[in-house]
Amino acid sequence: MSRSETKGQGVYNVVVIGAGTAGLVTAAGTVGLGGRAALIEAKKMGGDCLNYGCVPSKALIASAKLLARIRHAKKMGLGEMEPSFRFEDVFARMRERRAKIEPNDSVERFEGLGVDVFQARAKFVSPHEVELDDGTRLKARNFVVATGTTALVLPIRGLDTVPYYTNETIFDEMPTAPASMIILGGGPIGCEFAQVMSRLGVRVKLVELLPRLLPRDDADASGLITRRFADEGIEVLTGTKATRFEHKDGVTLATVENASGEHELQAEALLVATGRKANVENLGLEEAGVAYDRRGVTVDETLTTSQSHIFACGDVAGPYQFTHTADYQARVVVRNILIPWPWFKSKADYTWVPWVTYTDPEVAQCGLTEDEAKKKNVAYDVFRFDWEDLDRAITDSETTGFVKVLTKKGTDRILGATVVGVHGGDVMHELLVAGKHGIGLSKLSGTIHAYPTLSACVQRVADAYQKTKLTPTVANIFKWLYKRRRA
Repeated sequence: MSRSETKGQGVYNVVVIGAGTAGLVTAAGTVGLGGRAALIEAKKMGGDCLNYGCVPSKALIASAKLLARIRHAKKMGLGEMEPSFRFEDVFARMRERRAKIEPNDSVERFEGLGVDVFQARAKFVSPHEVELDDGTRLKARNFVVATGTTALVLPIRGLDTVPYYTNETIFDEMPTAPASMIILGGGPIGCEFAQVMSRLGVRVKLVELLPRLLPRDDADASGLITRRFADEGIEVLTGTKATRFEHKDGVTLATVENASGEHELQAEALLVATGRKANVENLGLEEAGVAYDRRGVTVDETLTTSQSHIFACGDVAGPYQFTHTADYQARVVVRNILIPWPWFKSKADYTWVPWVTYTDPEVAQCGLTEDEAKKKNVAYDVFRFDWEDLDRAITDSETTGFVKVLTKKGTDRILGATVVGVHGGDVMHELLVAGKHGIGLSKLSGTIHAYPTLSACVQRVADAYQKTKLTPTVANIFKWLYKRRRA
């Protein structure tokens, strides 16, 4: 694409700091609508998702899942077998798959779209200008902070003296398989890695401070995953606090405390998966007059910061740290920059944010969980269908799972849904669309679903609601009608 202005000179419509999902979508959207955009990235194009998150982790999960299928071939009528593999080859495949996707987020692609890409660090020197580390200054009518997050390492005694991995290092810096691993943190990252590493032959101890794994998800889903981990030989320690670390003779020693007292764990490797922290340091946000705290940049519903011409989106803005919410927020920002009048501005709506933890089985959630409904004093009904009665799950020997739907008390209006099972993340989206657009369980029950599919579980759970309408009075009326027609 030809440019009428020299790169770095003049005034941009938008200068974006950070080339993760939020930054990439903002820059591409701006130039796609005819604007002039600059994109600044200090590290790797593609940000966390491509390099340290969604993409490489799902590649490893795919390999680990196949290993588990081979080990359990007997349930498919095949002979027992132990798969042949090399840990190093599995990781090499992950990097090859990641490299396959990298061009989508590359400097070359975005320069080709018409974005001016600067591979440098940037900081605000005023509310209307940023300076790169080579001294170049960029001016713009609007700025977007999309700097993401980084791994949070808690200040636990001795942790800074022992070798450890985070999600930002394990994909590229683990040369061979350790015999054993301690994973600190039982959220999505910790749970996904626990199962992957265990299936790759590593003895895993998973330590979580809170009473259960996946604390933001449905409690029944958390319990199912905990049982699955136990069945696979993963040692799960919930309600357990790590208090001290030390390294001796090539082994990491962790002192932990829980209701049963103090214990010592040891392993060859340690993965810290205790959360994320916002990248807000050294950006010159004070010089720009942009408010922020330890959670990230402060924004309103329109993703505008304390400066009306500066926006923030993606993980650094919260409240969620998902690639799909970063994409969504970036689209809101692009619209609000193009049409800046307050009465026309779009507002971000997080009522129906879906998320999936890619354990096996997957845990998918949208809308309210039961715990959230109780905290908000929302009256609700629960409808559940277990996959042990789902025909496609039975034929595939994948009956571990369920679908649970919360509805407004006394109605079929969907408030939230949980799907646990193979491809649960895909199955969940029918309930997500229905919930967001006011399609009740009655209409889902009356919708023809292909047989046999996993998605048929949605119709089955909707049927459970329909059965509640058959009250004793209605049943007696139907019985009387049938009797009359036999006369």
